[in-house]
Amino acid sequence: MPGVRDISTESMVLMICSADAFIAAYASHLKKSGKLEVPPWVDIVKTGAYKELAPYDADWYYIRSAAVARHIYLRKDVGIGALTKLHGGRKRRGNRPSHHAASSSNVQRKVCQSLEKIGVLEKSDNGGRRITESGQRDLDQIATQVFDQTKEDDDEEEEEEEEEEE
Repeated sequence: MPGVRDISTESMVLMICSADAFIAAYASHLKKSGKLEVPPWVDIVKTGAYKELAPYDADWYYIRSAAVARHIYLRKDVGIGALTKLHGGRKRRGNRPSHHAASSSNVQRKVCQSLEKIGVLEKSDNGGRRITESGQRDLDQIATQVFDQTKEDDDEEEEEEEEEEE
């Protein structure tokens, strides 16, 4: 498929594990490590012009960073414009039909710059950002942990169901 990079079997774990579980795990990893530089304005900024309020979750910057890192990992070169479309949403226009609106490009840029500072992303020659080798290693490691954890949880649920049937 165009735009999706070729991956080896060891890197396939990220594609297999659930996106929300991975993003939550990687966001907590970024928060615990303390390396990700969070701008001082994150508690008051809206994430798009179509929004009315700032995010309720205090850790939204870590979650957005994890989502951006995962998105760029799965694709070759991703620019800021593509990320604004990805994280955009519905603009309500009163009694007229709603339309899709892009999210704030400044927020996306600052997230990418923060991930570049810790060595997860780098600028690409073709434009946009791409994942670094160390960033790919970190994401593979977190994805493997998430995959193993969900596999263990599924095995425990199956055992409980078998016990209930007997």
